[in-house]
Amino acid sequence: MNHGPAIELLLVEDNPEDLELTLRALRNNKLSNRIQIARDGAEALEFIFCEGAYQERKMADGPKLILLDLKLPKIDGLEVLRRVKGDARTKMIPVVVLTSSKEQSDVVESYQLGVNSYIVKPVNFERFAEAVRGVGLYWLLLNQPPKAGE
Repeated sequence: MNHGPAIELLLVEDNPEDLELTLRALRNNKLSNRIQIARDGAEALEFIFCEGAYQERKMADGPKLILLDLKLPKIDGLEVLRRVKGDARTKMIPVVVLTSSKEQSDVVESYQLGVNSYIVKPVNFERFAEAVRGVGLYWLLLNQPPKAGE
């Protein structure tokens, strides 16, 4: 039994302004109409691992891509990344960190944990929209992930 359409993109962002900017950039570029939003790390993990409020969801229904902020309430983005990349069921999901943090330690740790890309949020909307468009075009349309079970 399918519980709704597969999710293409999980957007994990707690800042309402950044959330709206990201959604607007995705919509403007017609990149994804199946977006799930998580406003903290705990909600993101429940969604990804089909727990709590999302226990009816199937792991096979996505997401195909995770856009992840690092500075999150409850569970921070690095811990979300650690759990996603540390689990055989989810480690192949591309994760793009989209954050305001330019801290070198965050960049290094993100890559050590297996992030696929690390993007610092530009303050200018046009530059931000272009960054989101590039991420979406690449990870949702061009990237070839391995088939399930390979």
